[in-house]
Amino acid sequence: MQNSQYEQQYKQKVINFFNSRTTYDNDYTIHRALPLLELIQLQKGQKVLDMATGTGIIAIAAAQIVGFEGKVTGVDFSSGMLAQARQKIEELGLQNIELIEADAEYVNFNDESFDVILCSTAIAYFKDIPAALNKWYHFLKNGGVVGFSCCSEKSCEAPLIIEVCDQHGILLTNINEQIGTPEKCHQLLAEASFQDIEVKIQQLGFYRSLEQARDWNGEWFNPRENPLSQVSAEQMTELKADYRKKIEAKATKQGVWYENLTFFVTARKV
Repeated sequence: MQNSQYEQQYKQKVINFFNSRTTYDNDYTIHRALPLLELIQLQKGQKVLDMATGTGIIAIAAAQIVGFEGKVTGVDFSSGMLAQARQKIEELGLQNIELIEADAEYVNFNDESFDVILCSTAIAYFKDIPAALNKWYHFLKNGGVVGFSCCSEKSCEAPLIIEVCDQHGILLTNINEQIGTPEKCHQLLAEASFQDIEVKIQQLGFYRSLEQARDWNGEWFNPRENPLSQVSAEQMTELKADYRKKIEAKATKQGVWYENLTFFVTARKV
């Protein structure tokens, strides 16, 4: 499939962003990933596909569960993330994980290749989520399970950036818009023919210091459009200043709340 010039630039920006995160693993990133495995009872000998595997947090945990009779395939297009994953896999001596450097949105596998497909916190970055879910449906064996996690559309910095830009006549679309409510997640999976759909909700938000929260670098992630790429340096300075003012107005004694209402979504191919 031919990618548009914008999509190529967007994907490269995502790659650069994750390649720069050389100390990705911490209590927070691990804590928000592993609940998927608590919802999906993996079995010895199963074949698992981990889309956008990153540093392999989910893939490694899954490999330890499915054992040497099973296999985990992790796909990611960030060479930096995969390098961290490979180091951990080597240190643990795991022999049942294969890592593939590829765009998880476009990589292909044979039909009915996997018992379980997982995607932790990354599905929002996909340009065409319905198409991805349809592919995953075909990759799964009958009775197979899909599980992904995502944030509400009111989470992270996006809503405040959207508000600031709207006041300047710049209309932005939230990257979490397609999967930003439990109802939207349910509908997308139902349209892809999945059944037994469940959405578990956890609040993973926390307080940040004002110093951490108030500076926005002007970046905007959206796989379909980015009007901010067209603004002048002068206007971007104004946007950043307005963003800072709004963050400062939200500060409390505890700091600035970082909303992260997370959906853990599972469904079955019947």
